[in-house]
Amino acid sequence: MLLKAETNPFQLLDERPQDTVRLANVWERVDNNSCPYQYNFHLHTSCSDGQLTPESLIEQAIALGLKGLAISDHHSVKGFYRAYKWLQEKSKFNPRVNLPYLWTGIEITSELNGTNVHILGYGFDPESEHLQKYLTGENPEGKNAKAEKVIKSLHRAGGLVVLAHPFRYRRSAEELIREAYEVGIDGVEVYYAYGNPQPWIPSVKQTTQALKLARRYNLYTTCGTDTHGNNILIRL
Repeated sequence: MLLKAETNPFQLLDERPQDTVRLANVWERVDNNSCPYQYNFHLHTSCSDGQLTPESLIEQAIALGLKGLAISDHHSVKGFYRAYKWLQEKSKFNPRVNLPYLWTGIEITSELNGTNVHILGYGFDPESEHLQKYLTGENPEGKNAKAEKVIKSLHRAGGLVVLAHPFRYRRSAEELIREAYEVGIDGVEVYYAYGNPQPWIPSVKQTTQALKLARRYNLYTTCGTDTHGNNILIRL
């Protein structure tokens, strides 16, 4: 059972975390300079395999002046709920502070034609019946692990779906992006820093190729640091 507030958990903030229209508009403008100081759509907290608490992560996001972000914990939305609750309190007691837009997010381990890939979901209803099998904290198994099944479930929950870091797998990004497109993916994590450079900067070669492929299949382009450590500006 998901954590629920005594009242509507989204009532205090005017901006709902399921606004996929706004999310798509942002993704259409994302470029090489969007992350990590404007938008960050790949962040992990201590509710999965990250080091930061959701509250500390949001505090960093506010300090950096982020416009929008998503917590993409593995097979869990507990971090999202805690972060959203924190934002509710911040909005309630300090309405003049500029808060980042927080979308729902998740990262799901999936199987795409024999290759393990990571699927990112955004803007979905976290209480949807279609997603409960993916909110156990564990990798899905059997038919539920199939990429097509994961993508359909996220779509039925109202979300948009993205293939994470396409150059980190055992098969070519060109093959995987095409196959993900064929089973309904909406976007690709184009702007990603392979090799964990510090400071974080999108890898030029992979970004160029991923952007070309995204345009070929008319897919959204996203960005994220894939933070697992105690600083949202870098991966580790």
